[in-house]
Amino acid sequence: MKIDKQNFDIDSVIEMAWCDKTSFDSIKSQTGIPEKDIIKIMRSNLKKTSFKIWRERVYGRKAKHAKK
Repeated sequence: MKIDKQNFDIDSVIEMAWCDKTSFDSIKSQTGIPEKDIIKIMRSNLKKTSFKIWRERVYGRKAKHAKK
């Protein structure tokens, strides 16, 4: 995963990903980062338990997946 830090702020991406109302498609349109890379960012920047809680919340959630 090669990410250009000039295009976005990691804290902003984490904040958008943590928000239940912001879909992965919306984050991708704003930052250019696909869902799989957002998950990698969350995994590497959150504590293990925080990441598990986040993953359980977003897994299969319609608001996070605009296409579902």
